[in-house]
Amino acid sequence: MDGSTYEFGTPMGRERKNNDHDVTLRGRKQLDITGVKQVDSFDSEEFLLETVQGYLSVRGENLYMKNLNVEQGNVSIEGKIHDLIYVDQNQQGKSKGLFGKLFK
Repeated sequence: MDGSTYEFGTPMGRERKNNDHDVTLRGRKQLDITGVKQVDSFDSEEFLLETVQGYLSVRGENLYMKNLNVEQGNVSIEGKIHDLIYVDQNQQGKSKGLFGKLFK
């Protein structure tokens, strides 16, 4: 990248040659994510991130972005984390597990 500032909704780390994607959660309060390509949307209750391994939804309370490294594709989120869900578009419509079968 040329050192330009981050703009909401713009691609992050597209030049990355590495497809590493790691999620580190510390005490349900601090979340570090690598391999982030783009931050699609965020507010105090949910972040939607495009990672090199699919879309990741992070939900919780009082969430805020503590750190953002555009060149490396790293994001740090703090707040009370409730859940992390990967949203795969190609799996929509398929029932998954017990709950998927119960709520068809």
